[in-house]
Amino acid sequence: MTRAPRALPLGCRCGHVRGTANDVAPDTGFRFVCYCHDRQAFARFLARPDVLDPGGGTDIFHMPAGRVRFAAGTDAVRRLQFSGRVFRWYTECCRTPIANTAGPRFPVVGIIHCFMNHDADGCSRDEVLGAPLCRIFEHSAIGPLPPDAPPPRSLSLVARRLPTLLGWWWRGFGRPNPFFDAHTNAPLSRPRVVTPSQRAALANAD
Repeated sequence: MTRAPRALPLGCRCGHVRGTANDVAPDTGFRFVCYCHDRQAFARFLARPDVLDPGGGTDIFHMPAGRVRFAAGTDAVRRLQFSGRVFRWYTECCRTPIANTAGPRFPVVGIIHCFMNHDADGCSRDEVLGAPLCRIFEHSAIGPLPPDAPPPRSLSLVARRLPTLLGWWWRGFGRPNPFFDAHTNAPLSRPRVVTPSQRAALANAD
């Protein structure tokens, strides 16, 4: 049975940064698990190994950026960059990873599972977001994948998702982006840029 879209509470573990993701349902976003080195390094930078599954994967829900709102705590939102392409957002107050974005004009935000209070009404993550549709960069896994790991990304899945992403952009669902000023496109915070040597150290950390 298709679940009706809902407003999903968002928040860091100390409760300072709070918000809402609106119109959330399995068919209004795209859930996947990423095993890339940078996501693992991000968790290590934050000293949050609990964010990763046993293989080093991060559970992420892609949704239109314009459906995400902050209600409190933007003063503690910070940005980390390993490269110029992906902005990784986290809270300074309790080191909770929030999301990934790709700039103010890209219509997608990837909310990280630990920032979502999906169980606020007693529902499981699968019930709220649907099961993960795929995994990516599994060659970077740090251990055996969980028995219930989703299948690898396929070309047919990419082909089905591309029109959805273009539709979000065309219909203006990516605006306003909560991580950037609606008028100037300035980000909420200046980036903390990780140098190549720091990145390597994080990637190789136990």
